[in-house]
Amino acid sequence: MTNRVPSYGLDSQGIATSASIHWNLVTAPLYEAAVRRNEGMIAKDGPLVVKTGRHTGRSAQDRFIVRDDTTENNIWWGKSNKPMDPAAFDRLHEDFLAALGQKDELFVADLFGGSQPEHRVKVRVVNEYAWHNLFIRTMLVRPEGEQLVDFAPDYTIIDLPSFRADPERHGCRSETVIAINLTKKVILIGGTEYGGEMKKSVFGLLNYLLPEAGIMPMHCSANIGPDGDTAVFFGLSGTGKTTLSADPNRTLIGDDEHGWSDTAVFNFEGGCYAKMIRLSEEAEPEIFATTKRFGTVLENVVMDPDTRELDLDDNSLAENSRGAYPIDFIPNSSEKNMGPVPQTIIMLTADAFGVLPPIARLTADQAMFHFLSGYTAKVAGTEIGVTEPEATFSTCFGAPFMPRHPSVYGNLLKERIAKGGVTCWLVNTGWTGGKYGIGKRMPIKATRALLNAALDGSLNNAEFRKDPYFGFEVPVSVPGVDGAILDPRSTWADKDEFDRTAAKLVDLFCDNFEQFAEHVEEGVRQCQPKVVAQAA
Repeated sequence: MTNRVPSYGLDSQGIATSASIHWNLVTAPLYEAAVRRNEGMIAKDGPLVVKTGRHTGRSAQDRFIVRDDTTENNIWWGKSNKPMDPAAFDRLHEDFLAALGQKDELFVADLFGGSQPEHRVKVRVVNEYAWHNLFIRTMLVRPEGEQLVDFAPDYTIIDLPSFRADPERHGCRSETVIAINLTKKVILIGGTEYGGEMKKSVFGLLNYLLPEAGIMPMHCSANIGPDGDTAVFFGLSGTGKTTLSADPNRTLIGDDEHGWSDTAVFNFEGGCYAKMIRLSEEAEPEIFATTKRFGTVLENVVMDPDTRELDLDDNSLAENSRGAYPIDFIPNSSEKNMGPVPQTIIMLTADAFGVLPPIARLTADQAMFHFLSGYTAKVAGTEIGVTEPEATFSTCFGAPFMPRHPSVYGNLLKERIAKGGVTCWLVNTGWTGGKYGIGKRMPIKATRALLNAALDGSLNNAEFRKDPYFGFEVPVSVPGVDGAILDPRSTWADKDEFDRTAAKLVDLFCDNFEQFAEHVEEGVRQCQPKVVAQAA
């Protein structure tokens, strides 16, 4: 039996506690601990079902980065990256350590962020909840037993949902806090039971570290075709990254976070984090099957306490119900969570205005424009305080997780597109036949048919028209797809209202892009959409 207790313990990190330390437990004992501690219940077919309380999504406004000599000139300070004073962090850290010292039990997991060995980071996560430890162990890359013996972390996350921050003492906004100190290599998470804060903290960390090594970090899913062709799918929560990458005909590399090195696309994680609300066995059979597996953690999924039957359609606990499961629960996942460098890039958007076509082909300059724009609809329930879907721009399709200036990531992407001759597509999984509230969501079968044609190369042979507003190429007809949805204007009952709505969206794109214009080449600036006279 391999010793799973590392020689480099918590005391080596200045963490003093009399708590019972549970080191690197595997799934079964973490289940037992979670049930014993009344943190969750086991559903009929084996998953662990937990509730996250009032925090059913990320607390984006409660995330801070310590502003010091290390970060001053390297962080894109602003709405997504709010500064914290070093002295305030020290007080917060001191109080976190004091809170740790008062716990009876702690669960510690030593893990990797990143599947490509030469580009990974060692992360130690200290939890007060057993299910949180199971969650993060599921989501990150799990070391082999022999790798644990001498494990010394590069970065440490301390996650204490019971901790209540003091805004005046700790320099934060509320009792909830996510504080990142890149100099001291410590991340503190308090006042929230939402598991996703841990995984996104590691993502943000890799997004800070990897560009210095010339690695492109990406908020994307990725898979490999039968001929060894890798595709990456950029997109924010709710746009279909997880759903569309779980394709039975392609090998899954990962569903959310990846790096693009000179030799590979590699998953940052060892698990998947899928939306569960209204999950369809017919449309998403591979993901649906994980809801019947021991080892899956279900957040805010409604369950009958007597029969332990799940109701995936019930959103009374949260619209953002989630499932975390090991990536190998998807039958055709990559054994090493890696694949060749990509041949195709898909940029996913959920257009709440109903203006964008279901698919469009992009030039390299257009791809950089849409990457920096990161347009989509923010879906209700994915973040605290968002109750209605709304149009939003999140640069690089992941602004909250990008510590550096967007031009850093945009230029890396453009260089790699040019170097690899990559084909780029914009795919709208949002609304058709009208804007949100009037139209309907794009049929997933149509989206899959269009994607399949893009990925097998046959779509390149279609007849294309030039979109009058955005200038990209849109197919006129595609076998197996209703031709009407390919021209968004034709799906609207009121054509004049479409033109007004499209003009409004053009203005939003142009206003948003002003912040990037001076950082990009003229070819990218020329890709901004234009208001045109539409023939009756």
